[in-house]
Amino acid sequence: MKKITATACLGPFLWMLSSGIVFAADNAGTDTGTTAWMLTSTALVLLMVPGLAMFYGGLVRTKNVLGTMMHSFVAMAIIGVLWAVCGYGLAFGKNVLGGFIGWNKDYFFLKGIDDAMVNGVPEYVLAMFQGKFAIITPALISGALAERVYFRSYCIFISLWFLLIYCPLCHWVWAPDGWLFNAGAAGVIDLAGGLVIHVSAGVSALVVALYLGKREGFPKTTMQPNNLVMTMMGAGLLWVGWFGFNAGSTVQSGLATARALTMTQLSAASGALTWIIIEAVIYRKATSLGFASGILAGLVVITPAAGVVKPYGALILGACSSVACYYALSAKLKLGYDDSLDCFGIHGVGSGLGVLLLSFFIRESWLKDASATAGSDWTMFSQFFIQAKGLGATIAFAALGTLCICFIVEKLFRFRLDREKELTGLDQSLHGEHGYGMLQP
Repeated sequence: MKKITATACLGPFLWMLSSGIVFAADNAGTDTGTTAWMLTSTALVLLMVPGLAMFYGGLVRTKNVLGTMMHSFVAMAIIGVLWAVCGYGLAFGKNVLGGFIGWNKDYFFLKGIDDAMVNGVPEYVLAMFQGKFAIITPALISGALAERVYFRSYCIFISLWFLLIYCPLCHWVWAPDGWLFNAGAAGVIDLAGGLVIHVSAGVSALVVALYLGKREGFPKTTMQPNNLVMTMMGAGLLWVGWFGFNAGSTVQSGLATARALTMTQLSAASGALTWIIIEAVIYRKATSLGFASGILAGLVVITPAAGVVKPYGALILGACSSVACYYALSAKLKLGYDDSLDCFGIHGVGSGLGVLLLSFFIRESWLKDASATAGSDWTMFSQFFIQAKGLGATIAFAALGTLCICFIVEKLFRFRLDREKELTGLDQSLHGEHGYGMLQP
């Protein structure tokens, strides 16, 4: 009986031990710590898409809440498929067309990476991590065209925008042979997509808003958010997901990861605090929407910079971004364009500011490494001109490319919703549903 009892007690332990040995053998050469963190980061970045859907969905009128949320969710399907079919190859393949885009036949349908490892991490994980960035970027643009486009035309628009704008920009900035990756001593600094994601989406959003024109009744008709509780929850999910966004972009699990995560937290907190201080001074009250906007202002500005700045730099960047974004949103009303949910005013302005200002908060050790690479002193001003070059190229390319795509979609498929359907609302006219089970204005 004692032998049976001992065997029963030791059995699970022996099974776990043997399983661990097999597991270790199966993963020989794998950096399990980094792989585990990259898997977590991939999930965190995907979480940002439902967060964005909630953020945007809460800001529109009741009759458009489902249609607006669908704009974010459908990107998970469309871009998710395109990324596996050809996006990964176009973004991270070898230079073709003079470096405009990448090409690697082994990356198409991901057929050539089944056994591939990159620095101890399965390439599948890295491909899926980058794929989540590709998903959320066109979804950001939907904030500028909210409440006034055909769903089918939106789907075509984000497909073309992904292939013709996002993939080339991604290749320029992040591919090892991209021309902005290799600009200057250490290339343009863009840890997690200040240029590739936020500036490109923000500029494109402005172009789309100008091309489509204002919503019916804007700005004379009051367009109240349908659910600020949902918007607050969405902002919270975005804040959480941003840790995977920035810290995951270090593609390691060590000191650089800790730095990026810390700077992300500090900048977001600083941005939120600054925004409610501005509101308290001007209006004698702090709003939930202002707080959520401050969170995003702090997050977008640190996205390119989280790997190179120190804590005081993150705090300053977050505060500066909130001030700049606050006045950008105020200017929108004076200028009269209808960027419905402020994609340009926050993502474009805030991240563009971060791309430039990070140059003045770079840690000394980074500048020393850059000087060694350049063979001479590399200063913050040296890096500033590289950053400005990258920013200018991104703005010009995204603006011109998006304008062409808008023209194509409008002429071939009709982009702008007709007046009757717009007044009825996206939910009923395009999806045959109601977000809250009832008709409301």
